[in-house]
Amino acid sequence: MSKLIRRCLLVVLAFAPLVAVAQPAEPPPTPPAPPDEPVPPTAPTAPAPVVVEPTPAPVPEPKVEKTEEKKKDPPWYDKLAIRGYVQVRFNRLYASDDDFKNDLGDKAIAKNNSFSIRRARLVVQGDVAPFLFMYLQVDASGADVKMRDWYGDFSIDKDKELRFRLGQSKVPYGWENMQSSQNRAPLDRSDPINSAVPGERDIGLFAYWAPKKTRKMFKHLVDSGLKGSGDYGVLALGIYNGQTLNVDDKNENRHVVARATYPIEIGTQILEIGANAYVGKFTVERDETVFGKANTRDARVGAAVVLYPQPIGFQAEWNVGTGPELVDDTIEATTLHGGYAMVNARVGDFFPFLRGAYYEGGLKTAKNAPLHRSKELAAGVEWHYKKRFEVTAEIDRAKREIADGSVTGTIFRLQGQFNY
Repeated sequence: MSKLIRRCLLVVLAFAPLVAVAQPAEPPPTPPAPPDEPVPPTAPTAPAPVVVEPTPAPVPEPKVEKTEEKKKDPPWYDKLAIRGYVQVRFNRLYASDDDFKNDLGDKAIAKNNSFSIRRARLVVQGDVAPFLFMYLQVDASGADVKMRDWYGDFSIDKDKELRFRLGQSKVPYGWENMQSSQNRAPLDRSDPINSAVPGERDIGLFAYWAPKKTRKMFKHLVDSGLKGSGDYGVLALGIYNGQTLNVDDKNENRHVVARATYPIEIGTQILEIGANAYVGKFTVERDETVFGKANTRDARVGAAVVLYPQPIGFQAEWNVGTGPELVDDTIEATTLHGGYAMVNARVGDFFPFLRGAYYEGGLKTAKNAPLHRSKELAAGVEWHYKKRFEVTAEIDRAKREIADGSVTGTIFRLQGQFNY
């Protein structure tokens, strides 16, 4: 045991120097720091002034231009509108004389002729340019489709108060002649006024002027159902062939026409007063046995007064003039005269009327221009059953004297009209 203790001590003593060398020597102690010198007090430092920097203006965002596509005007044909009307008649619900007829009005009034299509109109119209209005109307009531109107209205000002109409259109003569058959209550126009321009139309150049306010009035008189004659200006002036509708010109002389009319508001009533005149030379179709000048003076002057039915109305026209007429075997320029007066009313959807007419003068569009005397009394009523459909019943008592004899009779007719 003692030997073992002794051996352990010897081992420890042998390794002691090696352990001492392996450990680092302790650093010498740090000398104490000298005492702090007293720091003299410093004057208080003034606070630095606060510099307020101006707020920078907001930088606007760069504008991004919108590349909006400009609206293109639609093609001219997209500006056109289509409308029209058809009149179907039953001509002989009652007739006192089989020979009763009307050379100026409805030629379907004849023996053994019952149903007929008096008018079958199709209208295409529209502003094809800011300054140009186009109007086309055809009629398909007969065996052939015929052109009634085809003209352009050229406007001078933005309100279209002054218009120049070029083409085939109505001749501005008379009040009843200017009124559309679509709006007229009696089934036919009167002989004394319609004999001036049978067919109401011709080819020529016409100028129409009316203030914007008056043009609105003309439109109102039609749209409101008061049976206005349409917008043919307060003043109208024109030149035209003079041989009537769809007939080629047969002389070098132009007809000249002038018209003035004005609607006046009197309380709740509207009164329209007008006057018109034309002058020219007319070439009559004649037999070889008939003599006279090739071209005969054709001139008229007339006046019109219209009180619109609100609810009672009155309408009258009268004209006088000179026109071709067969005298014995010679065509001469003779005097003519005639007119009509009508009382009408508007009672709800019903338009009753009573019209008397008288005319004496040559019938220039008939072969040899025979003398034509007519006295007529027509009474009837128009019923607007629906907006697009109306029915008219009319009874006529007339006496007509022409070259091939005299006919006096009574006829009762019905008409159905649909508008589209």
